Amino acid sequence: MILRLLQRLLVLVLSLVAASLVVFGFMRVLPGDPARVALGINASDDAVARLREQFGLDRPVVVQYLDWVRGLVTLDPGIEFVSKAQIGPQIADRLQVTLLLVLAAMILALIIALPVGLWMAVRHRHWDGVAMSALSQVGVAIPAFLAAIVLISIFAVRLGWVPSGGWAVPAQDPLGFLQRLALPAISLALVQAAVLARYIRSAVLDVLREDYLRTARAKGLRPVQALVRHGLRNAAVPVVTVLGLQLATLLIGAVVIERVFVIPGLGSLLLDSVAKRELLTVQAVVMVLVVAVLVINFVVDLLYLVIDPRLRTSR
Repeated sequence: MILRLLQRLLVLVLSLVAASLVVFGFMRVLPGDPARVALGINASDDAVARLREQFGLDRPVVVQYLDWVRGLVTLDPGIEFVSKAQIGPQIADRLQVTLLLVLAAMILALIIALPVGLWMAVRHRHWDGVAMSALSQVGVAIPAFLAAIVLISIFAVRLGWVPSGGWAVPAQDPLGFLQRLALPAISLALVQAAVLARYIRSAVLDVLREDYLRTARAKGLRPVQALVRHGLRNAAVPVVTVLGLQLATLLIGAVVIERVFVIPGLGSLLLDSVAKRELLTVQAVVMVLVVAVLVINFVVDLLYLVIDPRLRTSR
């Protein structure tokens, strides 16, 4: 058990190092001089050279990489080229908004997907199970941004029940926060719920065909009782895998949804920084997203050990 944890922790560390090298190298091969962009095309060569020296862009690439990694570890990724604003506080503020949105969307997706997936599996030979399965296929095919536009046109424009965009701080305006969170969270959750429901249906159907479940039913348990007592834990392993992937997908999908609903999250910061060519900010935000995805995968690996005891003792 401890050896497996150490192995997964080593894989996580090596993945983080490799990801940092890729992100840093990709930003360095982009065309254009950040110092020239910050000062404008009419700036003199001496002014550009001074700014490059100020930001350390004239130092060797290895030294720049080590300084950048040190800044990430100490939560101080530096300052922006153009606005001279601190990058760390901006990412911290925007990350809170994105995490609230992603967490709300994932909870809502689970609330929808779990009962729907179980119902589709148990009733897979009945018309209602087939209808729900077909509906979930349609949900998988709909992009999150298209669902967002449809929800805005119905509930914000026509009915006027909720605002069409913006954000409110939960501590200052709880009601306004919930109103502005509803549509973006539902937009992200609907697509993810459809995907999760399909995988839950598939996993539960595989369990229903197992011999041990037939034995449990032969001993007198009803189908639902046998599934709850003996089947759900085995069905949870593939579902947890998909859940981790979908959580990572939510983080990436939030970039587009934040732009549609004008939410000041990490995705909006990334797109604004790309437009202004704030490469240090883009580099830091991309690395934060990569770290989040890798940590999610690490947590999923740990959940395997919790759910399936065989993985703790197998060679």
